Amino acid sequence: MPHEFPIGLTPPDWLVRNLKPQQAPVNRPAVARAAVAMTLPLAIGLAVGQPAYGALASMGALSGVIGDTADAYRMRILNIAIPQLFGAIGVTLGSLAFGHGWLTVLAVTAIALVSGMISTIGAVASVSGLLLLLNAVIGAGLPMPGPWWAAPLLMTGGGLLVLLLALLAWPLRSGVPERAAVADTYRKVAALLAESASDGYEDARHAATQSLNQAYDLVLGHRTRHHGRSADLTRLIAQLNAITPVIEAAPAAHLSGIPLPPQIPSAARHLADAVETGYRGPIGLVLPGPQSESARAVDHALRHAADVVTSPDVDPYGIDDGLGRPAGPRVRAARATRTVVLSAGSWRYGLRLALCIGIAQALVSLVDVPRSYWVALTITFVLKPDFGSVFSRALLRALGTVAGLVVAAAVLSEVPRGWWDVPVMLLLAPLIPALTPRGYGYQTAAITPVILLLSDTLNREGTALLLPRLLDSLMGCAIALIAGYLLWPESWHTRVGDRLADAVADSARYAESAFGKDTDPAGRARMRRRLYRDLSVIRTEFQRALTEPPPTGRHAAAWWPLVVAVERIVDATTAARVRVEHGAEPPARAEVDQVALQLRELSEGLREVEVLFPVRTDLTGPADSVLEPLRQEVAAARAITSPR
Repeated sequence: MPHEFPIGLTPPDWLVRNLKPQQAPVNRPAVARAAVAMTLPLAIGLAVGQPAYGALASMGALSGVIGDTADAYRMRILNIAIPQLFGAIGVTLGSLAFGHGWLTVLAVTAIALVSGMISTIGAVASVSGLLLLLNAVIGAGLPMPGPWWAAPLLMTGGGLLVLLLALLAWPLRSGVPERAAVADTYRKVAALLAESASDGYEDARHAATQSLNQAYDLVLGHRTRHHGRSADLTRLIAQLNAITPVIEAAPAAHLSGIPLPPQIPSAARHLADAVETGYRGPIGLVLPGPQSESARAVDHALRHAADVVTSPDVDPYGIDDGLGRPAGPRVRAARATRTVVLSAGSWRYGLRLALCIGIAQALVSLVDVPRSYWVALTITFVLKPDFGSVFSRALLRALGTVAGLVVAAAVLSEVPRGWWDVPVMLLLAPLIPALTPRGYGYQTAAITPVILLLSDTLNREGTALLLPRLLDSLMGCAIALIAGYLLWPESWHTRVGDRLADAVADSARYAESAFGKDTDPAGRARMRRRLYRDLSVIRTEFQRALTEPPPTGRHAAAWWPLVVAVERIVDATTAARVRVEHGAEPPARAEVDQVALQLRELSEGLREVEVLFPVRTDLTGPADSVLEPLRQEVAAARAITSPR
C-alpha cells in the first residue's frame, strides 16, 4: 500500500492506523503445523471416497490453527483442546436445530447469548465462546453429512490433530518456552536500562512490563497445573522475582537524567543468556562503581539477580511469585462462573451479540439468502470487543473478504475439484498463521479462500459462492455496526472510564504504601505489579480506541497523555521509594498525604465527566525532597485535565 498520497487525498489517521500492518515475526512451526493439519484430513477424505468428511475435519483443524498461539506446551492444551470441546457442542446443537424455521433462530440466538457471556472470562474462554457460536451457526446453516455425531467428531478430530502436532516436541523441549520467556524479560530489562536517559525509555518500560506479565502468566500457569514443587519452575519464579528490583530501580535511573554505563545493560543481557541456557556457573559481572543513589540501586539489584540466576540450588518452599500464588482450577472456575452470572458487563455483551445474531437469523429467514449462515459467521468474528475495535474489525472484515474472494475466484475457476484441492490447501493453509499477526484484515484475507474451498467441497457450488459470500459479509458487517456498535453508546462515546479512574486511585494507595512503616515489602511489590498490569490493559484499550473514526478516536487521543502521565506517576513513586532504600531522606507524612489527596481528587473527577475539566495543581513541598519529581508528575497529570 503506498505511503504517499496526493495533496487533498491524504487518508485520515484512524484509517491509516487500521490498515497499517503490525510488525511480527513469522511463527515457522505454526505455519508447518497448519499446512499438515489442514491438508492431511482433506487428502484422507479424498483417498477413502469421503471428501465431505475430509472437509469437515479440515474445518476443525482451521479452528485449531486459529487457537495455536501459545508457546508453552501446557498452555497449548488449554488454548486448543478446551475450545474444541465447545466447538463440538456448538456444531451438535446447530445440527439439531437445522431446518426448524423460527426454532432455529431462537436456538442460535440463545447460543449467541451464552457465547457472548462466557467470552468475557478470559482469552481461552473467549476463543471457546467464539467456536461455540461459530460451529453452531455452521451446523444450523449447512446440512451435515452422515449421522448427527459425525460432524462434531470429525471437526474435533481435526482440531486435536493440530494439538498433537503442537505437542510432538514436548518430550524434547519441556520447559524451554518458559525459560525463553524469562530470558526475554531479562533482555527487555537490558533494553530498558540502555534507554534510561533517552526518549525511548517509555516504550522500553512498556515492553519490559508486558514481557514480565507474559512470563509470570506462562510460568504460573505451568506451576498451577504441576503437582508438588518443581525445582525448575521454582527457579524461574525466583529469577522473575530477582529481575523485579532491577525494573523498580530503572525509574530512579531515568529521573536522574544520567545515562547508565554500557556495562550495566550488557550485564543484564549476559544474565538473559544464562537464564535461557540454564547456566549456573560464575558470571563474573564487571560493573562500574555506583556514583549516586539511583546507580547504587541498579548495581545492587543486578548483583542480586546474578546471585539468583547462578545459584546452584533454590529452596522450593522458600520462593513465592511476585503476584501471589494463583488459585486452584476449581476455585478459578467457580469465580469465573460467578463473574459470568453476576457481571453486568457479561450480560451486556451477551445481549449485544445475541441481538445481532438474532437479527441476522431472522433476516435470512424472511429474505431468500443462499447459504445465509455466512451473515451470522461475519457477525461472530466482527463483534468481538476483546479482539479489537468493532468498527475497525467490520471495516477490515469487508476489505479482507474482498481480497480473499479474489484469491478464491482464481482457485475455484481455474483449479479442478478433487485431488488438486490438496496442493492448493497446502499453499493456502500456511498463510493463516503467517498473516494473522499482521492484523485482522490480513487474517480474513487468508481464511476466506480456505473456508470457501472447504465449503465448495461440501456443496459443490463453485464460483457461484463468490458474490453471495461478498453480499453476506457486507450484510453481517452492517448488522454488527448498527445493532452491535451504533445502538450502544458505550461503543462510540469515549469516556476515560472507571478503569483509568481506578488506576489513579490505586496510584494514591501505592504512594501511601510506598512510604508507610507498616507496609509489607512483598505486598507493596504485588501492588506495583498489579498497577502496572492494569495500566498495560488501559494502554491497549486506548490504542484500540485510536483506530475509531471521529469523534471517538479524537477523544481518545485527547485523553491519551493522561494514560502516559499515570504511568509516569507510578514510575516516580517507585523511584522515590528506591532512593529512600539507598540512603535518601524519607519524606514527611504530610507530603505523602498531600500527593495522595491530589490523586484521589483527580480520580473522582475522572468518574464524573466525559470531557476535560479544570483542576487546581497547587502542589508544594521541599525542593530537595525525594517526592519532588512525584509532585511534578502529579501536577502534570492534573494539568492535562485542564482544557486549554
